[in-house]
Amino acid sequence: MESRERCNRQLRTDPCFANPKGRHAAAPTVIVIGSGFAGLAAARTLYDASFQVMVLESRDRIGGRVHTNYSFGFPVDLGASWLHGVGKENPLASLIGRLGLPLYRTSGDNSVLYDHDLESYALFDMDGNQVPQDLVTEVGQAFEKILEETDKIRQEHEEDMSIQRAISLVFERVPELRLDGLPHKVLQWYLCRMEGWFAADAETISLKCWDQEELLPGGHGLMVRGYLPVINTLAKGLDIRLNHRVTNIVRRNHGVKVTVEDGRVFTADAAVIAIPLGVLKSKIVKFEPRLPDWKEAAIEDLGIGIENKIILNFEKVFWPNVEFLGVVAETSYGCSYFLNLHKATSHPVLVYMPAGKLARDLGKLSDEAAANFAFTQLKKILPDASTPIQYLVSHWGTDVNSLGSYSYDAVGKPHDLYDRLRTPVDNLFFAGEATSSDYPGSVHGAYSTGLMAAEDCRMRVLERYGELDLFQPAMGEDTPLSIPLLISRL
Repeated sequence: MESRERCNRQLRTDPCFANPKGRHAAAPTVIVIGSGFAGLAAARTLYDASFQVMVLESRDRIGGRVHTNYSFGFPVDLGASWLHGVGKENPLASLIGRLGLPLYRTSGDNSVLYDHDLESYALFDMDGNQVPQDLVTEVGQAFEKILEETDKIRQEHEEDMSIQRAISLVFERVPELRLDGLPHKVLQWYLCRMEGWFAADAETISLKCWDQEELLPGGHGLMVRGYLPVINTLAKGLDIRLNHRVTNIVRRNHGVKVTVEDGRVFTADAAVIAIPLGVLKSKIVKFEPRLPDWKEAAIEDLGIGIENKIILNFEKVFWPNVEFLGVVAETSYGCSYFLNLHKATSHPVLVYMPAGKLARDLGKLSDEAAANFAFTQLKKILPDASTPIQYLVSHWGTDVNSLGSYSYDAVGKPHDLYDRLRTPVDNLFFAGEATSSDYPGSVHGAYSTGLMAAEDCRMRVLERYGELDLFQPAMGEDTPLSIPLLISRL
C-alpha cells in the first residue's frame, strides 16, 4: 500500500558531475549517499554553501526511515513520527516552526514512559478488563524504584550486563519490589514500553549505557501532518538521484569514486555517508580501501533495533478517548500497545507498534497476517471492535534499504561507538542517528549529525584546495529567528 508517488518535483536524472579536472573553477563537489534526514540536512547545508551536491538514494522516494504515507487519504507516518524535545533546544524546532507544522504533545518532561504521560493510557488484561488507573500509577512508581536500584547495581559492577539481568538482581536484593498477579503484568507492560523506546529486547540493552542519551526538555510531540513536509523542504532544489543503490565507495587522495548497482560511476571531492547502520552492518556497500579497524568495530558493535508499525484504519472510533491502549501480560513479549491517532488527528486510526523479537517474528508474516495479528490483539481488549477497512505494515527490519529501525547501546559495548562512527575517514564524512552520541535513534539526532558532517566536509575540502576563509562563520551560526511551535493537547 505504500505510495509510489515521487514527493519532490526537483528530482533529476541528468548526467553526473563534470570531469573532476575542471570542476573547481565552479565549486567543490560532494556526493551524499542517502536521502534520509541526515543526508538531506548535509546536502541542503552544503548546497547553500555553494557546493555542487549530488544525492544518491537507493529507494524510489526520499526520506529514508521517515515515510509519510497518504494511501488512506490523509498522512500517516510509517517510520519516525515524533519530535523528541518540543522546545527551542531541539535543532529541528526552528524549521518545523517556520513551516507552521502542528505538533500534538504526548508527554511533558520526566515521564517514566518517555514519550507519553501516564494519564494518557488505558490498560487492559487479556480478558478485556481495564486495569484501574491507580494500579497503573502505583506500578509506574515501582518501576522507577526498580530502575533506581539498577543504577546501584551498575555502580557496583565493573562489567556490563543487560537491563533484564539487572532487574532480576534487583528482585533478589529487594524482594519487596517483586510483583505478582496483575501488578506483575502491568510491570511487564512498562518493560515492554521501555523495549519499544530502544526497539530492542531488555536482555540485549546495556545497563551501563541505556540512559546516556540526552533527553531535551519540552516533552514529546507527534507530527500531526507527518514528517514529509520537512523532508520536502530540505530536499527542494537538490540534485537527487532515486533508484541509485550504491555498491562501492573508493576514496583517493583528491576525491571519491562511487559506483551504483547498474555500474555507473560518480566522482567528487568528498562524500557524506548517510547510510543506515543496518545497511553498513550488512556490508552491502564495499569500501576501498577498507575502513579502519576502529570504524568497522563501531559498525559491528552498535546495536540496531527493530520497531514496526501496523496501521489500522477504521470507519469510526469505538475505543476510549486516550492516546494509547495497552495490553498487559505475563511477559513483555506478550504485552502490546496501540497509538490512538484519532486523539491527535481526528482520523479513526490505531497504530500497533511491536518492537524487538515480536517485531522480528511479525516481520516474517504477510502484511495481511500481520494486520490480522494486530486486530486479534485489539479484539482481546475490545471484543466489539469493528474490522479495519484498510491497513499498512512497515518492514524496517527486512527492508534492504534500512535493515533495522534505529540504533541502541548493546550489552558490553561502550557508548562512544556513536562518536567513532561519526568520525571522518579521509574525505568520507559520516552522518545519521547512529552517529549521534547525544541523540541516538532520533530524527533530530540524524538532522544534527547531517549538519555536523556538512561543516566537517566544508572545512576539509576548502582547506585542501586553499579556499578556506578562517574568518567566515561556521555554517549554522546565523541562527534564524525563533518561531513558536504549534502545540496542542486535547
